[in-house]
Amino acid sequence: MLQDAKAEETMTSVKEQEAIRKLMVFLQEWDSAHKVARSRMLNNFIKSNDGKTEPELEMEFAQGASLFLARLTAWLRMTYMYSTCLNKLLKSIGIFLSAASGRRYLIEFLEIGGVLILLEILGLNRLKEEDKRECVKLLQLVANAGRKYKEFICESYGVQSLANFLATSNSAEAQEDVQVLLDSLGRGNPKYQNQVYKGLVAVLPCASPRAQQLALQTLVVMQDVLGEAPTILVEPVLGALCSVHLDVQYEAIQLLKALMACQVRPALLKGLVALLTLPREKAFTFCDETTKDPATLCPRDPVLVYIQQAAAAKAIGVLAKESAEVAEELIQLKVVHGLMVALGNLDHMASQRHASISLEYFVRTFPFVEECVKAALGHTLFQRFMDSPETWYTKMDPVQAEELASNIVDNPRDMARMQSAEAGYPAPLTELSRNSHHFTTSFCLPVHKIYGEFSGFEEDQDAVPQNNF
Repeated sequence: MLQDAKAEETMTSVKEQEAIRKLMVFLQEWDSAHKVARSRMLNNFIKSNDGKTEPELEMEFAQGASLFLARLTAWLRMTYMYSTCLNKLLKSIGIFLSAASGRRYLIEFLEIGGVLILLEILGLNRLKEEDKRECVKLLQLVANAGRKYKEFICESYGVQSLANFLATSNSAEAQEDVQVLLDSLGRGNPKYQNQVYKGLVAVLPCASPRAQQLALQTLVVMQDVLGEAPTILVEPVLGALCSVHLDVQYEAIQLLKALMACQVRPALLKGLVALLTLPREKAFTFCDETTKDPATLCPRDPVLVYIQQAAAAKAIGVLAKESAEVAEELIQLKVVHGLMVALGNLDHMASQRHASISLEYFVRTFPFVEECVKAALGHTLFQRFMDSPETWYTKMDPVQAEELASNIVDNPRDMARMQSAEAGYPAPLTELSRNSHHFTTSFCLPVHKIYGEFSGFEEDQDAVPQNNF
């Protein structure tokens, strides 16, 4: 028995020595190999080890898997700017980071500066989208490891880099991966969740409708967690309404609904009502008269203003139907006048349609509004409006449209007196109306590509990304 045990021990020792010898040969081959040979070695490694656990990788490398990971990370650090086998290299590192029970591989990768390298790759324009997507996948693996790893990504200006990549990427798949990662960084990460939120807000004015849609979706989800919203959100959200993409408008309205419980509600409602009244100067103008770049149209571009007007009219109807309190606030902000102005916009039928539908709700819900609108339209036109609010405007002539646009039907104080007379109680608070006035500018932000990087991030939760749009 003793001889058998010694023989078995000797065989085990021989196997271990053979495994170590193979490992040393493999590492020496890697160290002396050039680009083509290393690319072949990476292919073989990926095919042979994808999905393996930490114990299985250690067995494959004779308890020396960390030695190969260190070489992979070092080569990544030296060559990532030149895209040398970058995709294969990132996938190989991903095998280590995704290995079950492989937390030590993750720590080793962080210690050598792996996260900073990945974030820097995202900002390099000359690299391929598929390589950047692999970087996002690796960052997701890091974030999945827990709260302190999420904090490490944020402390490394990760939100800034990810938001910039989301806004500028041409790959829908990569943008979706970034959304998932930002959503992950915003959960279970109380120290930096405000930074993630503001990073998503900074994406809203970008030129990519897909990025806008994904950012708005994530903001809606995060809103339930945060409870409140910063005032910097007002202009970007209202600006998203000028998108020609209906899915972006839809997500913007969903976010507006979520924000009605926040302190920014008065500013949002005031802005929505202001968007119903078009600026008088409708000619195309450029933000920089010297460049004449069509991609930098100012908010006075009539197409964008009309789209924004229609979306605002639609959003007002949605919000009013959600809450009677919101509807009353909108009335105090002269929403009836704004809707009738939009109704008179013969240049954009969508504005007329959404304004008519929203106005019908106010007329049927508030009798004093019905009386005011009836007095402004006259019996015949009012009856057409009530009979078919979705189509009656198609038979409107220019004279009638001008009368609608110039109406003065809803002085809030007059309406308040009518309302109180009907209900038999004192007039509601009208202080909001005393200082209310229509905005002279649109919230539709310039439409052009994001340039440069975000700046001004701080390492605490109040850091706000500043963008150069």
